[in-house]
Amino acid sequence: MTISRILVANRAEIASRVFRTARKLGIETVVVHSDADADLPFVAEADHAVRLPGNAPAETYLRADLVIEAAKVAGADAIHPGYGFLSENADFARAVEAAGLVWIGPAPESIEQMGSKIEAKKIMAAAGVPVLEAPASPVESDLPLLVKASAGGGGRGMRIVRSLDALGAEIAKAEAEAASAFGDGTVFVEPYVEAGRHVEVQVVGDGAGNVAVFGERDCSVQRRHQKVVEESPAPLLPDTVRSALHEAARNAAAAIDYRGAGTVEFLYDAASERFWFLEMNTRLQVEHPVTELVHGVDLVELQIAVAEGVGFDTPSPSGSGGVSGHAVEVRLYAEDPAADYQPQSGTLTTLEFPGDARVDAGYTSGSEVSTFYDAMLAKVIVHAPTRDAAIRRLVGVLRTAKIHGLVTNREQLIGILGSEAFRSGEVSTSLLAEEKFLPRTEDPGAPVAAAVALAEATRRPGLPVAWRNVTSQPQRTVFEDGSEDGLVVEWYGTRDGYRIDGFEVIDAGQSRVVLERDGLRTAYEIAVAGDRIDVDSSFGHTALRKRPRFTDPATQTQPGSLLAPMPGSVISVLAETGSDVTEGQPLLVLEAMKMQHTVTAPTDGVLAQINVKPGTQVAAGEVLAVVEETA
Repeated sequence: MTISRILVANRAEIASRVFRTARKLGIETVVVHSDADADLPFVAEADHAVRLPGNAPAETYLRADLVIEAAKVAGADAIHPGYGFLSENADFARAVEAAGLVWIGPAPESIEQMGSKIEAKKIMAAAGVPVLEAPASPVESDLPLLVKASAGGGGRGMRIVRSLDALGAEIAKAEAEAASAFGDGTVFVEPYVEAGRHVEVQVVGDGAGNVAVFGERDCSVQRRHQKVVEESPAPLLPDTVRSALHEAARNAAAAIDYRGAGTVEFLYDAASERFWFLEMNTRLQVEHPVTELVHGVDLVELQIAVAEGVGFDTPSPSGSGGVSGHAVEVRLYAEDPAADYQPQSGTLTTLEFPGDARVDAGYTSGSEVSTFYDAMLAKVIVHAPTRDAAIRRLVGVLRTAKIHGLVTNREQLIGILGSEAFRSGEVSTSLLAEEKFLPRTEDPGAPVAAAVALAEATRRPGLPVAWRNVTSQPQRTVFEDGSEDGLVVEWYGTRDGYRIDGFEVIDAGQSRVVLERDGLRTAYEIAVAGDRIDVDSSFGHTALRKRPRFTDPATQTQPGSLLAPMPGSVISVLAETGSDVTEGQPLLVLEAMKMQHTVTAPTDGVLAQINVKPGTQVAAGEVLAVVEETA
């Protein structure tokens, strides 16, 4: 069958990605969208759009009946599920086919076989693929253990257990996360390999047992068991291991007569050169671009071709045929790595990248980032002749990108890519557990440049800035830095311009300031949005917030107040009003952007006030509870 109009049952970056290939093939596109997503770029990119009333995934993108009805209304003849949401839901795949639509994905039976990680391991073992065996009754010698969601992925419903006493509680937490994210709270336990590498193999099958292998990807750099950096080919992988991985992936896919694009994930122990099956993702992966760039293929196009019954070329048996250079991808998240990866929401005022990288983004400058979905803003991918060249170019792209309005993991990504651990290729899934790669020392010139730009914005044309006949004291611009005094920049306005200790102001404007310090001249670009000032230079990006001269008493909070770190929903309240609490004791659990976050007591004291209950929706900064410190 020839597909003429595709509905993408997904959102943001992956929807845009599928649209790009559809346009190339001359296929019309249909988008479904929630209310929160109505103004995002992917909605405008489609030829047709259908609204799914509401915001939460459960009432929008996870409603199979609404998605299929939208396809009928829009006259679509095929549905592409993207990744996440309903992409690995066998019942949804069956419903799509029952509605007379083409399902651009594997057979529902294949999804079911691989959908349960427990059953998938049995099938893989029968096919001769190495698997990790879960201990039936774990003892101390089996530690550490890993609790995993049977129906999901992306790190949700996954917990590392290092004490048998904690096993029950961690299983309960994993079950709650899995039920929230996937609608299935089933979990299982397996040994946790401390220094393992996450290596996965890209396959495409024709549904009749023929499987093409498009190399492998290393996805070992992860936080909270979610991938952050991916690359292809995998570095420091012996040819014998590479060939064995490809063959195991081919056998895994052939064992279930796999149809379409999929990924077989393995845990690799470099010390012993052994690997074990983790799971099979019966869909397109987030990190598929690195494979496309080194193999010169369009995986979405192959998905569509298989769905239409068209054949595809199979690479050489080794899977290395046609490999060109090296590709590295990073995931840019709206999160704060310094605050335990706390998700961020709000207006993304600026999102701009230089033109020498592939950027698959779900947002653009001015987009609102909500709390209802994953925190990923974009994927940035660079392809170069060598791994070192790709890494260097990607660092340059990240350094010169303009990302304003929200805290992101951009500086952490730069730190990871520039580290000796990553550049050596000897990475493991424990890399970010050992070091956070937090931002380097801040540029002292950034607040000075910001103060000058703010002063320029108030200067009358033709007059010296802040000039006085008799100068009694310097002008002061104060930025928030968490301290009582704030970050203070003192400066003088003279007939000839600005005078600032340690700096010479070479050029001054509202959006560009040039400073010289110790003989080094640096240009700063400044963007002002309300009381937020973003400063970009060759030293990197600095976000500042100007402190108001006078404080509104209404904004002050009672000592001991526990503030919501981000907008979200209260999942549980773990203590009662009037109870004694100790510093660090969990008091509430919030859910935001598909992850759960525990709010703890800041000090020993009494829980004097609780303002929320399970199910309450809270805004960032809202007072959840108050702990009165004991004398």
